[in-house]
Amino acid sequence: MFLTSRVFRWAGPLAVTLLAAAVRLWNLGNPRSLVFDETFYVKDAWTLNNLGYESSWPEGADVLFAAGQTDVFLSDPSFVVHPPLGKWLISLGMAAFGPDDSWGWRIVTVLVGVLAVVLLMLIAKKLFGSTLLAVIAGFLFAIDGNAIVMSRVALLDNYVMFFALLGFGAVLLDRDWHATRLTARLALAREAGRNPGWGPTLWWRPWLLAAGLAFGLTCSVKWSGIYFLAAFGVYLVVVDALARRRAGLPFWFSAAVLKQAPATFLLIVPVAVATYLASWTGWFVTARGFYRDWATTPGAAWTGALAWVPDTVQSFWHYQVAAYTYHVGLSTPHPYQSNPLTWLFMVRPTSMYYRGSSRGENGCEFNTCSEAITGIGNPLIWWAATAAVLYLVYRLARYREWQVGLILMGLVAGYLPWLLYLNRTVFQFYTIAFEPYLLLGLTFVIGLILPRARWAVLGFLVAALLVSAYFYPLWTGTQTSLTFWQLHIWLPSWR
Repeated sequence: MFLTSRVFRWAGPLAVTLLAAAVRLWNLGNPRSLVFDETFYVKDAWTLNNLGYESSWPEGADVLFAAGQTDVFLSDPSFVVHPPLGKWLISLGMAAFGPDDSWGWRIVTVLVGVLAVVLLMLIAKKLFGSTLLAVIAGFLFAIDGNAIVMSRVALLDNYVMFFALLGFGAVLLDRDWHATRLTARLALAREAGRNPGWGPTLWWRPWLLAAGLAFGLTCSVKWSGIYFLAAFGVYLVVVDALARRRAGLPFWFSAAVLKQAPATFLLIVPVAVATYLASWTGWFVTARGFYRDWATTPGAAWTGALAWVPDTVQSFWHYQVAAYTYHVGLSTPHPYQSNPLTWLFMVRPTSMYYRGSSRGENGCEFNTCSEAITGIGNPLIWWAATAAVLYLVYRLARYREWQVGLILMGLVAGYLPWLLYLNRTVFQFYTIAFEPYLLLGLTFVIGLILPRARWAVLGFLVAALLVSAYFYPLWTGTQTSLTFWQLHIWLPSWR
């Protein structure tokens, strides 16, 4: 059968990768204007590229920038509340293709989105041991609207998703590494007639160093990356405790918490912190970044026991505190803000861009035309994935499968912390950070169904593809009739 053939092992993933690239690259430069928060991140990226820090712009800069006047930025620093890495990455495309090209300022985000599809397939193959399920997971990610939109606009969240997924993959690879070496060390101790007691401390775990780097990169894009670092840090301690219990160690819990956990912490956290600090290199090596000289202003510097701390470090810390204060206090009303409790049901997707036209205006051939970029995920995929995750919660309690636990931990890291900020201004598109784990959950359930209902699974995948084709114009700013746009408003809250 072709789906189990050697050819499919490479042809299937390749086809999905090409599909992901095609739907993300098509007409990427449209619209030739800054959409939604591109107004912040694209311009910040360009000043980072030129000055090493984010600077201010004059009034009306968006129009000037879109028209090709990209060097009208000022030298005064701008107060920005997200770390620089995502903007540095956006700037790579601008440096390569020019800042006056909307294709250029979006291309790196596209590449990261396509690489995320490839990465998800690699993770699914390792997690499920099936090329077919890996291809299904990648296919769902390739065609979903939320993933497509977030790969086609130069925002930061696609980078958060990608680096967090890299960390997830590293944790997955460490699982086998840890189990193999723990078993070997215990066997050697028992063969030598020694009582293993608490068991060994495993220091050489290269995949944990990789995880620390990946989660540090996540934090260097947005601070929400710290939730992934913390959640998977706890997960690693739990996995170690359970492995020691299965190995018959009498003090398995105290060994995991008091012996291995400190080593795990030292393997992950310092790397993550160093990575985060490195992302701020532009701020440290230049002299005009925001709050760069705060500690040198009269009465600002620390006194007493902390007076010895260098002024640059004091200024940097003050900047981080100011950014944190902004984040936790952000409650400015926005017409497309959404409550995190509704995210899994996709109640209020984000309109990134909308332009209405009358006949003859902007090439409109209907009485009224619409051009929209709306972060509506594929409803069939999203609602099925939400149902699958609810089932996985039950399944974890019932069967305690490690694959289910790992998938749900990704959701815990990416979604649950937002429930602490129900009064904060947040948006549906933040869900891209944990969408891969939703799709892994859905793929897991598909794997359970597949042996008994292959035609039903095939029908679901075909239906999902057709739904994506139906919504694709609303994900890409394609001009349609107003009636066509209205036919896609399945819920009143989608307007």
